[in-house]
Amino acid sequence: MSIVSVKGLTRDYQQGEHTVRALRGVSLDIEPGEFTALMGPSGSGKSTLLNLIGGLDVPTSGSVMVEGADLATMTPGERSDLRRDRLGFVFQAYNLIPVLSAAENAEFVLQLQGRSAADRRKRAHETLAAVGLEGLEDRRPQEMSGGQQQRVAVARAIAADPALVLADEPTANLDSTTSDELIATMKKLNAELGVTFVFATHDPKVMEAAQRVIHLVDGQVAEDIRK
Repeated sequence: MSIVSVKGLTRDYQQGEHTVRALRGVSLDIEPGEFTALMGPSGSGKSTLLNLIGGLDVPTSGSVMVEGADLATMTPGERSDLRRDRLGFVFQAYNLIPVLSAAENAEFVLQLQGRSAADRRKRAHETLAAVGLEGLEDRRPQEMSGGQQQRVAVARAIAADPALVLADEPTANLDSTTSDELIATMKKLNAELGVTFVFATHDPKVMEAAQRVIHLVDGQVAEDIRK
């Protein structure tokens, strides 16, 4: 079964008196274990598509299925539970909580799930080690480089063993070397743990690393390449 199945997806936005169609009948499936990049110019619809897959937005028409569940039939609370339990998110701006340590940020979703303090701490240390931050568990975001902060964000995204990680321009604020290191880390997680990643990105290096590149133009799939 596909992790994600998108059928005939459209999304309209109002800009003053005008309606802007960000997505125009997009259909695609994401399979378990894929490392997929959504690429395209600004305004192509890639971030909109990512947000719809993640249940952060709702479509104007069409459907999004995640692990066989139709997001359109879910209440807002059920979509929130899905995001908490089955999806991981990595954002361009890191979105870490400044007053929390790296370990506390990594275990944040586990706390929302009600898991014990001992279990949370153990899992946070495991995931931080998996992204190369062993020994930095007690540092706060302001004491870390941008690349280290983004690695904490990746650790937080995978801590609850999600079915799918959605990453929106995760390398955009990083220098070339740090970007390379982060991509290698996510490729390792994909290969060794089977974590499924879908990226919205402009970064040629992410596209090069991806097993599949979906090219969006004007809200439509222009090309879908599997390597």
